[in-house]
Amino acid sequence: MKHLTIMLKPASSLCNLRCKYCFYADITSLREVSSFGVMKESAMTAVMDHIFIDLDDGDYLTLSFQGGEPMLAGLPFYRNLVQYIAEKKRNIHINYTLQTNGILLDDDWCKFLAKYGFLIGISLDILPESHDAVRVDTAGQGTYEQVLRSISLLKKYHIEHNVLCTLTRQTARHPAKVWAQIKKLDLSYIQFTPCLGDLNSPGSSAYALTPERFFHFYSDLFDLWYRDFATGNYRSIKLFDDLLQLLAKGLVTSCGISGYCQPQIVVEADGSAYPCDFYCLDQFRLGSLVSDSLRTIYEKSAVSPCKVRDLLPELCSACQYRKFCGGGCKRMQRETACMPGDTFCGYQAFLDHALRPLMQIAAGIPG
Repeated sequence: MKHLTIMLKPASSLCNLRCKYCFYADITSLREVSSFGVMKESAMTAVMDHIFIDLDDGDYLTLSFQGGEPMLAGLPFYRNLVQYIAEKKRNIHINYTLQTNGILLDDDWCKFLAKYGFLIGISLDILPESHDAVRVDTAGQGTYEQVLRSISLLKKYHIEHNVLCTLTRQTARHPAKVWAQIKKLDLSYIQFTPCLGDLNSPGSSAYALTPERFFHFYSDLFDLWYRDFATGNYRSIKLFDDLLQLLAKGLVTSCGISGYCQPQIVVEADGSAYPCDFYCLDQFRLGSLVSDSLRTIYEKSAVSPCKVRDLLPELCSACQYRKFCGGGCKRMQRETACMPGDTFCGYQAFLDHALRPLMQIAAGIPG
């Protein structure tokens, strides 16, 4: 029985916002073709055919739609896709997830998403001033209130959702304000993703996180989270949940958390496949799911050069968490952990602070 997750970018890098820190805009600017537009129906059916031919009855498949802004592919695209899958899937368990900025959500979209059980990730940078400074529309206007209205729509239709906050160095200065706003908005599931520096010029970003900011933010946030958790008020913070699953069951629920890249497939709108969302670059293209088999693409993904880790930083050699974290995600280590020559590791400092209480919680989680 296989459990597979495949990321699809049906609208490529197209987006209706102009977020000032967008890592995918940076990545696609380095390709010969920055955007492949909206996926054509012929490409969609060919991709699905090559996925299902390598699946067996009883397998689990998660299709994760991201972008750019994946809703720009249009509601008819998704209706056609789920109908085509219904005709092809046999006894295969299908789950759908979609990461969106929320701007296009309306009643018609929500009725569809609710009907097919989509899990929605919606981008909100928690603090109004942080969000509106960077997550702007094509006219340069902030979008915070629009996203809050979309979250209200998701709640109205009882659509399972979580909030994704890009953790910039500016937002990371205010963990107490972030936690207070999470509680005010009554958000139940939150994932913070570190704001990354540009791939080829990491020092040029005014928003990229630093290991020091990572440590201070997560340490203070953990204390606030743990205080509420101890009184029976639990909210899901993905990093804490990932660590608890790793400690309690040895489960790796986030790629790179143990220092190893998992085989991935990211499919662009033309069918091109890549080994990682952070490396959808021409030199790492694996082939095309329009013409190549799923098995072939997966085998290439597992040995992609982008997954070869350089020598670990010197700090890792004597670190008590080396076997536990393995250096972390290669693409995120500059912003969250340490690089060669550094004298401070944000992830090590956070684990020094939080690991003991996390282990106590993990000890009570059923196996």
